[in-house]
Amino acid sequence: MILAIDIGNSNIVVGCVQDRDTWCIERISTDLEKTALEYAVLIRTILDLHHVNQDDIDGSILSSVVPALSSTVESAIGKILPGKRVMTVGPGIKTGLKIAIDNPAQLGADLVVGAVAALNEYPAPLVLIDMGTATTISAIDANRTFRGVCIIPGLRVSMRSLVSNTSQLPLIGLDAPKHVIGTNTIDSMKSGIIYGNADMIDGLIIRMEAELKGTATVVATGGLAQYVIPHCRHHIFYDDGLLLKGLKLLYDKNC
Repeated sequence: MILAIDIGNSNIVVGCVQDRDTWCIERISTDLEKTALEYAVLIRTILDLHHVNQDDIDGSILSSVVPALSSTVESAIGKILPGKRVMTVGPGIKTGLKIAIDNPAQLGADLVVGAVAALNEYPAPLVLIDMGTATTISAIDANRTFRGVCIIPGLRVSMRSLVSNTSQLPLIGLDAPKHVIGTNTIDSMKSGIIYGNADMIDGLIIRMEAELKGTATVVATGGLAQYVIPHCRHHIFYDDGLLLKGLKLLYDKNC
C-alpha cells in the first residue's frame, strides 16, 4: 500500500492505494500558511480515521500544481513515514505517456497523472474531465497520445466572480434546481451554473470528438464533477479516485 497525495489549488486529495483499490479518499483545504507539522497532523488524522496502519504503507508519492507547497507536504510525509520513500511527480519521472503539445514541460502534473490512470483503466480515444478550481478537459487520441487540453474557470470560481461583481446576487449551493427556467434568483443562478456547465461540457465533447475523428470514452474526476456530470447528455464515467490510481501507477513504474 502507498500513500498518494495530489495538491491542487483549492484542495489536497489524500488517499491510500493498494493494487487497483483506493482507500480513504479525503480532501483537505490547500493552505500555504500551514506548516509541515500541521499537514502531518491532518494526514495522520485521515489515516487514523480510516484505520490505516502506517506500518502497512510502503512509501508515498505526490503530485502538485502548487510548487510553493510541495516541499512542505514532503516534510509532513517524512514526519508520518520516517525512512520511507517519498516520490514527487516532476522532471525525470518516467510516465510512459506520449505527449503531443507545443511544450510538454508545461503540462501540469495533475493532467499527466490523470491521463496515465485513464489510459490504464479505459479504452482510447479519451476525453478526460477534471473539475476543481479550474475545469480541464483533456483529449487523448486513438494512438494513446495526449493531444491537448481545454481550460475553463471552475464552478466555484465562476460563482465567486458573479457574486463579487454584482450587488444583489448571493452565494448559493451547487444542488441542481428542478427546472432550467428559474423563477427566482437562487434557482436562476443554480440553473446557469449547473445546467450551463453541463451543456458546455457536452458541447466541448462533441467538438473534441470531431478533432479526434471518433467517439471517445469520457471520464470525469474532481470534487465538483459530481454536481454537474449527472446532468450531461453524454455517458460519462465518474471516477473520484482516478488521480490516486495514477499516482500508484507512476510509483510502481519508477520504483
